Amino acid sequence: MFFGYDMEKFLLLLVVAALLIGPERLPRYAEGLARFTQRAREWLAGARSRVKEEMGDDFDDVEWRKLDPRQYDPRRIIRDALLEDAPVPTVQAAAVGTAAAATATTPLAPVFDPEAAAAGVPFDNEAT
Repeated sequence: MFFGYDMEKFLLLLVVAALLIGPERLPRYAEGLARFTQRAREWLAGARSRVKEEMGDDFDDVEWRKLDPRQYDPRRIIRDALLEDAPVPTVQAAAVGTAAAATATTPLAPVFDPEAAAAGVPFDNEAT
């Protein structure tokens, strides 16, 4: 929260800056800070209007809070990715005691065939 302890630090910095700058130069520095703040606000307003012009109607549809980098929590993203349901292998249904029941299998991972792998991948003797 900005009010409270942080506000005290800010006021202390302002007092120290006023003492270091001195009473004769303080109005000039305050005026320069006001001009800088005004130019920064104008620049941000111009940037916002340019983005709005380029995006068109989609600008109002964007959920800006979702794009806030402070919402990024890598622990939550990894946890969600690990807990996502993986596709479950299906078992073919068959009547018990029939020939179809003997051939019913679950899908398995592909079996590695070295001959097929060697035939499909060229080997380079000069590669390091």
